[in-house]
Amino acid sequence: MYKKNLYLFLWMLLFAGGIQAQVKKSKVLVFAPLYLDSAFDGNTYKLGNTNLPRTILPGLDFYNGIMLAADSLSKENQPLDIHFFDTKSIHEPIDLILDKEEVQDAALIIAAFNNRNEIKDIADFALQKRIPIISMTYPNDGGVTANPFFALVNPTLKTHIEAIYNYLGRLYPTEQILYFRRPGSTEDMMAGLMSELNKKTYKLPLKIKTVTLTDSFSTEQVLVHLDSNKQQIIVCGSLHETFGANLIKAISNNKRYKATIIGSPTWDALKDIGKDADIIYTTPYNYQRTDKTAQSISNNYRNIYAGRPSDMVFKAFEAMYRFGKLLVRYGNNTINHLSDKDIKLFNEFDFQPIRSKKEASIPDYLENKKLYFVRKVDGQIKSIQ
Repeated sequence: MYKKNLYLFLWMLLFAGGIQAQVKKSKVLVFAPLYLDSAFDGNTYKLGNTNLPRTILPGLDFYNGIMLAADSLSKENQPLDIHFFDTKSIHEPIDLILDKEEVQDAALIIAAFNNRNEIKDIADFALQKRIPIISMTYPNDGGVTANPFFALVNPTLKTHIEAIYNYLGRLYPTEQILYFRRPGSTEDMMAGLMSELNKKTYKLPLKIKTVTLTDSFSTEQVLVHLDSNKQQIIVCGSLHETFGANLIKAISNNKRYKATIIGSPTWDALKDIGKDADIIYTTPYNYQRTDKTAQSISNNYRNIYAGRPSDMVFKAFEAMYRFGKLLVRYGNNTINHLSDKDIKLFNEFDFQPIRSKKEASIPDYLENKKLYFVRKVDGQIKSIQ
């Protein structure tokens, strides 16, 4: 039933071109990777009864979340006109979409990017039109500069590293911290940021011991650095998912060692990571699925699509509902109210102007500095700070 409904909504998307309104309303453009051209040959669905490709699912869930939010906003009589576009369309690439007459009077853009090369064209369009663009997903800034209308909900890696360093300083100021990393340019940057923060701190520097491992490291190469007589504080200094998973496994499989393992924001998407471990990671998204709003979204999703909503559904719903209502309330001044707390759905946001050059009068972009620390013990969320 779930697969059948997904096929139906893919077909509807092919011909919809947007969620059209009958009266003049504030126009919202939504961009996400749907890969519709890979699912249809002209008007014919070409994937048969096979499972939908994994590449389609995140964008499709984002669309579904937007649709659920659009329905809620409609019931509240919010005057919004929402248009959805596939960033992976072959027949209608981004540059052609941005030339369309129907998008020229847009008042807000919401985007789920998965390729940094797609970001700048849309960001430049938003700057030219002086309208906010809300980027909900990695890859963050995409090289955008001098654009005060570009807002990152998912912070840059630098912000995540700063948050982790400050967290370690608050909770483990005098403990020995083991920093495991692998070779790589991203890992070099992460380690460099930690080292720079440790040099510049006005407090006592953290006691960080760095250990570099290859991707084929053995359990023994990890355990030789651990002390079974005390709780270990371990930081995984890599975004590489397999490296992180293997590091956790090497430690958690040996019950002689008690360790808290602090990792990267990518761990938020790895639902099976750390089932037998005590792990902590940073995320800008805190979706407590037990509260009333989340349960309502889950029930609506289940009734329509006969499935369980992913985090992409919640991200899209929150983006459309929160920033859509801010648009209705503030109009052309919405960009100055992105951090407002009175329209909170799940998460608090704290957008700050970021300048790569201190003397720059115009920010490169706005960045959400609010991060949550999620602690999982044996695969279950135990606390969120």
